[in-house]
Amino acid sequence: MASSTPSNSTLPAAALQASRAALSAALADQEASASITDAPESTEPGEIQEVEVDMQKQAEQIRTVFSDPNNFNVKHPLFSAWTLWFDSPSTKGRNLPQTPISAFPQTPLPQTPGAAAAQGWMEDIKRVINFDSVEEFWGLYNNIIPPSQLPQKANYYLFKEGIIPAWEDEANKHGGKWSIQLPKDKNRHNVDKMWLFTMLAAIGETFDPSPSNNASDSLITGVIVSTRPQFYRLSIWTRLAPGTDEDPKLRQRIESVGRHFKIQVLGYQESARLAGPLATEVEFQSHKDSEKKGKSVRKIIV
Repeated sequence: MASSTPSNSTLPAAALQASRAALSAALADQEASASITDAPESTEPGEIQEVEVDMQKQAEQIRTVFSDPNNFNVKHPLFSAWTLWFDSPSTKGRNLPQTPISAFPQTPLPQTPGAAAAQGWMEDIKRVINFDSVEEFWGLYNNIIPPSQLPQKANYYLFKEGIIPAWEDEANKHGGKWSIQLPKDKNRHNVDKMWLFTMLAAIGETFDPSPSNNASDSLITGVIVSTRPQFYRLSIWTRLAPGTDEDPKLRQRIESVGRHFKIQVLGYQESARLAGPLATEVEFQSHKDSEKKGKSVRKIIV
């Protein structure tokens, strides 16, 4: 049913595969719950046949985004709710961005201490939409401009609901970011796939799986793609960053996020060296160190 995918799916094969992997836990939970609630306490042979016929009728009425991308009536929930934000030179001083995402409603910033501190910088960043299901994600993804077609100095920010894409937010101020910078001319045909897989890994909680049912236990707060005149930058923001009194377990978790980003999401070999003109390795910096422009800062490289 929901766990199988019809052969006439219109989603890209690679994206479909990544989506399946990221959401397998949610599907398993849903199926387990349905098997418990749908099963009658006791049935006779004739009743069993009636139940099977009734369940078959119900199954025929179920439409998911994989079988009917436009008219689905079933949603597969994500572990966390997410918000997409956007800014570009065209949004500066304007109420709505001059792109297809202007079709989505704008909502006010969350009222948190971090939001108040970052209010000035956030005035030009537009909150596009919230979503908390697989179907809503694909509906959003299929209706926005891909990074390769964005104007220069534009950014997409995908953050967990209630967290704004600013260092000052309470969830970000003690953290840092993994990032990679890639020359535009060599990666124009790859950046869209990289951004899609980065988002899928984020909403599927595969960068740092939460050890409990509390979303705040995960290190990941959001992911960003930025376009610049000569390069693209992909980033993953974390709640925490190793400090001077380094916690070895925290450093191991941070490094595992970076390795997963480099190998499983971006598709590079672990031993690959990427730095060169306009390019960087996959490297981590705390937000505090990022503010020390022109000074010696610590980096973790995978």
